[in-house]
Amino acid sequence: MSKPKFTREEALAFHLEPTPGKFEIKATVPMTTQRDLSLAYSPGVAVPCEDIAENPELAYDYTNKGNLVAVVSNGTAVLGLGNLGALGSKPVMEGKAVLFKRFADVNSIDIELDTEDPDEFCKAVKLMGPTFGGINLEDIKAPECFIIEQRLKEEMDIPVFHDDQHGTAVICAAGLINALHISGKKIEDVKIVLNGAGAAGIACIELLKSMGARHENCIVCDTKGVIYQGRTEGMNQWKSAHAISTDLRTLEEAMKGADVFLGVSVKGAVTPEMVEAMAENPVIFAMANPDPEITPEEAHEIRADAIVATGRSDYPNQVNNVLGFPYLFRGALDIHARAINDEMKIACAEALAELAREDVPDEVALAYGKNLSFGRDYIIPTPFDPRLIHRIPPAVARAGMQTGAARRPIVDMDSYELSLKSRMDPTASILRGINARARANQARMIFAEGDDPRVLRAAVMYQRSGLGKSLVVGRDADVKAKLEAAGMGDAVRELEIVNAANTRHLELYKEHLYGRLQRKGHDLKDIHRLAARDRHVFGSLMLAHGHGDGLITGATRKSAHVLEKINYVFDADAGSGAAGITALLHNGRIVLIADTLVHEWPDENDLADIAERGAGVARHLGLEPRVAFVSFSTFGYPVSERAEKMHIAPTVLDSRGVDFEYEGEMTVDVALNAKSQAAYPFSRLTGPANVLVVPARHSASISVKLMQEMAGATVIGPILTGIDASIQICSSVSTANDILNMAVLAACKVG
Repeated sequence: MSKPKFTREEALAFHLEPTPGKFEIKATVPMTTQRDLSLAYSPGVAVPCEDIAENPELAYDYTNKGNLVAVVSNGTAVLGLGNLGALGSKPVMEGKAVLFKRFADVNSIDIELDTEDPDEFCKAVKLMGPTFGGINLEDIKAPECFIIEQRLKEEMDIPVFHDDQHGTAVICAAGLINALHISGKKIEDVKIVLNGAGAAGIACIELLKSMGARHENCIVCDTKGVIYQGRTEGMNQWKSAHAISTDLRTLEEAMKGADVFLGVSVKGAVTPEMVEAMAENPVIFAMANPDPEITPEEAHEIRADAIVATGRSDYPNQVNNVLGFPYLFRGALDIHARAINDEMKIACAEALAELAREDVPDEVALAYGKNLSFGRDYIIPTPFDPRLIHRIPPAVARAGMQTGAARRPIVDMDSYELSLKSRMDPTASILRGINARARANQARMIFAEGDDPRVLRAAVMYQRSGLGKSLVVGRDADVKAKLEAAGMGDAVRELEIVNAANTRHLELYKEHLYGRLQRKGHDLKDIHRLAARDRHVFGSLMLAHGHGDGLITGATRKSAHVLEKINYVFDADAGSGAAGITALLHNGRIVLIADTLVHEWPDENDLADIAERGAGVARHLGLEPRVAFVSFSTFGYPVSERAEKMHIAPTVLDSRGVDFEYEGEMTVDVALNAKSQAAYPFSRLTGPANVLVVPARHSASISVKLMQEMAGATVIGPILTGIDASIQICSSVSTANDILNMAVLAACKVG
């Protein structure tokens, strides 16, 4: 996977829009009536308060403590940026909190402490202990990080975990288990060289020793060379614990005959000569960021038998902490753990290693654009593997229960695993798969409205994200000025700007358009004005002649107006079988509403067409379609001629012999709610519908807007389908990200 490109302005905009920061807090209980307020606060809240005061363990039942982690930092070692201070670290800590939620459904709050004094830091965190189920320490420089973590682990009765140390160690251990499996070596026999005796390095070597690596076989190096018994320069108690009796003094000397190299140091620390001197089937984990100690290309040029991992996403075998900390905490929280001990960390590493040896799901291969199978280039699972959430936490929980770390052991592990599967938002994997397909297709995307800053920003993001080539319709000077005003002046050299004045195809376009419109009241002057001056028509003509692979338009005009212009070039009206399908994403569900764009008042045959279009879009999105024809009546009651066409439409599909589930007519609650469907055992739907075919365009529009405004649903679409071209029409209120999403759909030919 290529490394995403973005500008400083894009990074700032990401953190600024739609609201500053990366997350918000929402209530999980109703807060609408006086009774709600009385229960949530005074006087009702007194009841659980009294019970918790009498039995503190009840805090896990009556508060969010059991699913709440604090991400705590003082900003003294932020990423590779050094000491940025507490406030400077906040964007990173917010990001960590978001990762907890995204990957393991763990609620998290970032806390930045403005002190470099370990005593003050420990005191502050300890005082906050009653609030949280766990503490994740982050970006604290060594050696203070060792002092802080050890003290807090001793003084607190909840898990305290410094991810910079142990997160890296766990993933490193998982990769090493499999690397040694491939090379046919045992951990107790191999010679391990570690370069970088900071927090992560020390944690890595300590965990490997807990797993069976022998002390005398582990050589630790820092900027002064080998850490040997008797050395005094640059030493501390944590380094001294790993000093060995040896005559070796330099990294180069240590690397001779080494089976394993672990690097958490700096770019270029390992030379080709060092790699050449290693043992057969060497394992090289060059984990320095952003640039490894030696690149995989350099290592493999010297040793084809090397197994190489890095910390980067653009190389195979990424040692990525997100594979560890969310799931470690998930398992620990679910047993109300007192700590995360070595056994739990080892269980996490072993579960990750086992997962990498299994067949990889198709959706993972799709997301990464290639087939993955266990071997030298795949020894660690990918962060987006959907199995992580229900495989790693149970392993961690079992280890915690076996070692006495659990306050409340899990009795039914099978049910626990099933509950973990249901915690994750399925929409994330679907959207990720669409992006992967778009990246593989490398479509030339026509952005018709090059005079709009949102469109230009989306065009730049499309190209810089590696999705394909952006073709922007607009005047050169105008596009350049708009890009500069948006802080993206450098992008003018990257985009291809197209207009009637600089294309050699204008006469071809006009001839094509005249052939379609000459008997529809348009003369040659009309044709020239449409082809040369109307960007929607011009973009459509580019697409019709293969001068682009997809078209994005509609951000500056009403969709009905844009659809009319597209109809000049393509057959995209109600009589052509076209339809608009809008995707609603809300609370982990995707529901498609149809038709939201083309048909004003469809009859039963139109409705059947719309159902087929909706089912097609559902399959493009990775869903198995279940179509419901919705109305205010359910299976004929109450009787109304307004609902009759919804009653007849399924029989039209019966005659067509379609290959997807459908049923109707029914009310929306019956369509979407499995419990409501149980009252109709004859229904052909095997679960909640994910495609709703509505009676008319106005009802579709009302449904979408209501969900968007009242429920906060994410809206994608309308997705134009049923025409012989990949065209997507954006909403006039679209953001740059909305427009980019539509471009991704067009690139995937969804529709």
